[in-house]
Amino acid sequence: MERNLALNLHVLTARLDRAADQILRAEHNVSYSRFLALTLVGELGASTQRALADGLGVTEPSASRTTGVLAAAGLLDVQSDPAGGHRRRLSLTTKGKQLVAAGQKTLDGRLAALLAHSGVPYAEYVEQTERLLAALDRPEGKITK
Repeated sequence: MERNLALNLHVLTARLDRAADQILRAEHNVSYSRFLALTLVGELGASTQRALADGLGVTEPSASRTTGVLAAAGLLDVQSDPAGGHRRRLSLTTKGKQLVAAGQKTLDGRLAALLAHSGVPYAEYVEQTERLLAALDRPEGKITK
């Protein structure tokens, strides 16, 4: 049965997400969703729960629950925003930074091995992925029409 590109991309993403979850749980004792939250906090710097929710595509209450779990595990530091209000500032703890670095190294190595096994050149895959992401970031690149 021949699939279309949209379906193939969905299936590929879903399978890669499941594989990443299995790998991270087995090797680093963290789920992929929690790892993504930590990665986004690391990438965004001292972020807010709202920014984290936006980055993960979840509600603010969901991001709040996630930050609570990660803070309790000693991976995330959650502080009141100096500007006031109910906002919380997020930053990785040393333990959180170490987990993100180790998890990224593990996942990057596994993806590199998958690409090599499939015959897809790593550098070309990275370049094409970055081009697609950059196109989606431009207003005219949004898939809405």
